[in-house]
Amino acid sequence: MKQNPRIIISGGGTGGHIFPAVSIANALMKLCPNTEILFVGAKDRMEMQRVPQAGYKIVGLPVKGLIRPLWTLRNIRILIDFIRSKYIVKKIIKEFKPDVAVGVGGYASAATLNAAYDLGIPCLIQEQNSFAGLTNKTLARKAEKICVAYEHMDRFFPADRILMTGNPVRQNLSAPTVSKEEAISEFGLKAGKPTILLIGGSLGARTLNSSMLAAMDEIKNSDVQFIWQTGSYYKDHIAQELDKKGKPQNLHVTDFIRSMDKAYKAADLVISRAGASSISELCLLGKPSILVPSPNVAEDHQTHNAMALVDRNAALIVKDAEAEEKLISLAMQTVKDELLLQTIGKNAQAMAFLDSDIKIAEEVLKLIKN
Repeated sequence: MKQNPRIIISGGGTGGHIFPAVSIANALMKLCPNTEILFVGAKDRMEMQRVPQAGYKIVGLPVKGLIRPLWTLRNIRILIDFIRSKYIVKKIIKEFKPDVAVGVGGYASAATLNAAYDLGIPCLIQEQNSFAGLTNKTLARKAEKICVAYEHMDRFFPADRILMTGNPVRQNLSAPTVSKEEAISEFGLKAGKPTILLIGGSLGARTLNSSMLAAMDEIKNSDVQFIWQTGSYYKDHIAQELDKKGKPQNLHVTDFIRSMDKAYKAADLVISRAGASSISELCLLGKPSILVPSPNVAEDHQTHNAMALVDRNAALIVKDAEAEEKLISLAMQTVKDELLLQTIGKNAQAMAFLDSDIKIAEEVLKLIKN
């Protein structure tokens, strides 16, 4: 293998693309410490902050995602930006001279991998969802290897290029260093009580938050306790609402959870959107969950992700439109049903993939031409 491999990793837009990308980079550095890695992302998107925080260089492109419906005139400007981005990234590739280009989905990876393919650079794509995104579907014929996390992905990709690797997850999750009691006390709650973790992503999920607010009286009068991650966007509004309603003692509220390993450890049940990274974490940890797929995602991929678990009795599902009425009541019933929790947790863990980041990194290194 080449002594100093150079790898471009491209993608982002959401944490669901960024976490796997950084995990793959970390795995490459573990396998080959002399690897040089350059990230390519979209200007003004989350990756421009998160990737440098993880210790890697990143270049931003003036690229944006296509607007639905695809025939809208506003996409003309987006296509012009795409062509411009492809020109910029070709210049970056010629200067950096990567051995392999890796795409994890998101706006920037389309321009990056198209340019890399045109310049003869071997490409690998990683598809996190059970229903492939538009970017990866269009890149599939240009990729030598396609790493996936779900069965039946030959609906979207050439079967002979597919590798079942699973999705990389945050690396501090799989080996928690605290007991459940210590984890619960970290959030100011009481050991021995049923505990539900509600997570809505870094920005938050409006439906999950409104479901909590609607059930506040029910929560106050129960012996179930909650760790509620509101997201930064909804932080101030929820603080105002709780000032009016009164914050119950059995509720820990925060806009961002820094120690997700402790939050998962504390929880008997998790309420979450059905993004690919969240589902992979829940499966790895064998956590029982109620999934509320976001309706505001391309190709309704979160519903497909959720149903992959629900069909195996590895999670429960509540539709977004029904969440405010049903979600919290169902969660408070479920968290007290020990048999159900054990069943769906065990079935979820059976769907987990171990060392996905290492498996993908190994495939990346195999593509290097000596």
